[in-house]
Amino acid sequence: MTRAHFVFTSESVSEGHPDKVADQISDSIVDLFLSKDPEARVACETLVTTRLIVLAGEIRVREGAEPTLFEIEDAAREAVRRIGYQQDGFHWRYAKFENLLHPQSIDIARGVDASGNKDEGAGDQGIMFGYATDETPSLMPATLHYCHRILERLAELRRSGEAPFLEPDAKSQLTLAYEDERPVKAVKLVVSHQHERGYCQSRLRRFIKDVVADVLPPGWMPADEDIYVNPTGRFEIGGPDGDAGLTGRKIIVDTYGGAAPHGGGAFSGKDPTKVDRSAAYMCRYLAKNVVAAGLARRCTIQIAYAIGVSEPLSLHVDLHGTGRVPEERLERLLPELVSLTPRGIRTHLGLNRPIYRPTAAYGHFGRAPTPEGHFSWERLDLVERLQAAL
Repeated sequence: MTRAHFVFTSESVSEGHPDKVADQISDSIVDLFLSKDPEARVACETLVTTRLIVLAGEIRVREGAEPTLFEIEDAAREAVRRIGYQQDGFHWRYAKFENLLHPQSIDIARGVDASGNKDEGAGDQGIMFGYATDETPSLMPATLHYCHRILERLAELRRSGEAPFLEPDAKSQLTLAYEDERPVKAVKLVVSHQHERGYCQSRLRRFIKDVVADVLPPGWMPADEDIYVNPTGRFEIGGPDGDAGLTGRKIIVDTYGGAAPHGGGAFSGKDPTKVDRSAAYMCRYLAKNVVAAGLARRCTIQIAYAIGVSEPLSLHVDLHGTGRVPEERLERLLPELVSLTPRGIRTHLGLNRPIYRPTAAYGHFGRAPTPEGHFSWERLDLVERLQAAL
């Protein structure tokens, strides 16, 4: 039985966090290849550390559409420049760059490619989850929603020049109190933010508290003694110079902040034939539309795949005791409304486009879809069909 009164915590990291720097570089490479060939295959891993950027992984692109080595390097450096790293220990222009990308395995290609009567198969085995809850307008868990928004707002102020003392690396952590399963206030807050050398910590604390107060709903601010800003005392050395970053190490930040299961696979750096990414997007799309249609207050969806097999092995729906319809009916209905094959997912959500770099910071879910196709899995275009069918 779900507890009615409890506290729950989520965390987020900024675009300048070392692992997020790696994610953004990897997704910039995905976008570059998809801009050249919508059917390109990419699995790009990035390592960033002091004065060094390294790419590794597998790629495949149609003949004549290959990006040049210069274009690949330029895409990686531009991702770092956009974040704002111009530090001695990590500078977008002067960091050493190594490109170790190589052709995709023919064994993987054989399983994924369509041929004869065989439809396109999943790029790997695995389980994917999607989740939605009505506790925020974005249908995301409130703890993660506000963690993301706090860091986004701080980054906006840094990039605009209003807060020149802020540097790109930052983390947030928020604990909310729930009553009758609804968030009612924040009880603990942690923000660690990189800053210019020698900046006054008390001034930084006041500034960050004011930003947080603007982001949280009125009356939600924790007591002053429950707010921790740079609890180590200072945060001058940060980013890849302070800690190495790798693609795919912030998967809970990327999804639901621990409020829902995660299948284990990372998203960034992968083209949409990889069901780790595309099927997780589809699971979110389905769960969000179920909640938006008023069929439940909370919904978790799991889909499982086998490498080289087009149809999913299983579909599981959990409405957490909040449903207005039986889960079994949704498990039968959802595959009738949307094809859950890898090709069906890519087509329905329009995933074969260079739309992925913006996903690599501040969460893959709970964002507004755009006319250009970004965050298409956040659309609510199944609501009426679900309501009519049920």
